[in-house]
Amino acid sequence: MAPEQMAESPDGGTPLPPARPLDAIDQDILQMLQADGRASIRSVAERVHVSRANAYARINRLVEDGVIRGFGARVNHERAGHGTSAYITLKIVQNTWRTVREQLRQLPGASHIALVGGDFDVLLLVHTPDNRALRELVLTRLQAIPEVLSTRTLLVFEEEDLEPQG
Repeated sequence: MAPEQMAESPDGGTPLPPARPLDAIDQDILQMLQADGRASIRSVAERVHVSRANAYARINRLVEDGVIRGFGARVNHERAGHGTSAYITLKIVQNTWRTVREQLRQLPGASHIALVGGDFDVLLLVHTPDNRALRELVLTRLQAIPEVLSTRTLLVFEEEDLEPQG
């Protein structure tokens, strides 16, 4: 396969193959697994009306193709001891996204990182135990990254993860 046909994996590691089109059964499997990532192969197969072998093969293909990036738990951050959340906007030196992204991944409490267009370059979501930990993260860790030109912190007063429709 030609290198120009390969997409970079989200973690910057091995390239992913080109995306294959998803049919209605694949879409149904995705919707079901988003609602319940612990669903058994048997229940997936029954719900989408295919054999267990077919359901297993489809899920494996979705994982191998990078459509499914993993399986995990949805966490209530406040109850897990991270009651302070903030979106932090960053302006960074041009062409340093990959370097900055790697450093942001190492931050404790970093939950989501996005390269964006507009008045700033990066949007970072963090969850910390309290305001003191948030202050430490911003003033000591983030602003110490040489490629970060400026930051702006937006404190989250209330948040809600939108659950997929099941």
